[in-house]
This record gives sequence, C-alpha cells and structure tokens, in this order.
Amino acid sequence: MTAHKKLSISQLKLFDCTLAQLIKRTHILESKDYIQHGNTSIFDHCLNVAIISLKLACFLKLAVDEKSLITGALLHDYFLYDWHNKQISPSWHGFKHPAIALANARRDFPINKIETDIIINHMFPLTLHCPKTKEGWLISVADKFCSIAEVFKLQKYQARQWHSK
Repeated sequence: MTAHKKLSISQLKLFDCTLAQLIKRTHILESKDYIQHGNTSIFDHCLNVAIISLKLACFLKLAVDEKSLITGALLHDYFLYDWHNKQISPSWHGFKHPAIALANARRDFPINKIETDIIINHMFPLTLHCPKTKEGWLISVADKFCSIAEVFKLQKYQARQWHSK
C-alpha cells in the first residue's frame, strides 16, 4: 500500500463533506496553529491519519463505517492547545489528551460510539486502552504510521493536498 493509492470519488466526497461539517461546527481550524510532529500541524496530522486509515481499510478490504472513521480521525487530537508549551499543556499530555479531545469533540459535535472509541483509544498501547472497533484499530495504527512519517519528514506519506478551501 502506498499513500498514492487513489480513493474512490464517493470516499473523496464523503471526506470533503465531513471536513466541511467539522469546519462549520467545531474549532478544528485552530489546530492549524499548533505543531504536532516535526513541522506538521495538528490539523495536517489529523488529515494524514484520516486519509491513511481510509486507504488502509481499502487495502485490507475491511467493511467500515467510513463517515465515523473520517470524523474520528479528524477529531482524534482535538485537544486545542500547544502540547509543547509546558505552561499550558497538562502534565502527561500523551496519556491525558484523548480524554480532552473527546470532551472537546462532544462539546462541539454529535459523536457516536465508533467515533468515541477512536478518539479515546487512539493512543493504544501507551494508554493501555484498547480500541473496541475496527475503525478504532485502524486509526490507532494510522496514527503511529503518520507520526513516524511526520517526524522523519517522509513527505510521500503526507496528505498535504487535503487542505480545506
């Protein structure tokens, strides 16, 4: 599987529609102001995770709830602060941010059970909270893959072309 494998037109439309809904109803664009890994913003990281997880589901021929997969991926790091700034970041950010992201997501958008599983369990195995859905597992794997690609600046695995209009 490569990052260049094409998604279907219906998947691209679903992605664009889901992202547009989140932009309209949440503060997701604020995540462009915070760096996640390397020089990748949290916003771009979440886009990368969403695209890679969709491609991984296709590659593995898994039947998944694609809307929930995309929504959960886009909101999995919806904590809305600079985790590198120790004065504003909670101690033990890696362990605590899934609960903060989930609380923010629930505050701003209706979140279903699959999306909840994705957001709260994406840090497995660090948090020892194991995903319970296929979608949760896909995001957990895609999150690690994207983090490595971002830290080591492996651009061909980054979905920068997905910026909102």
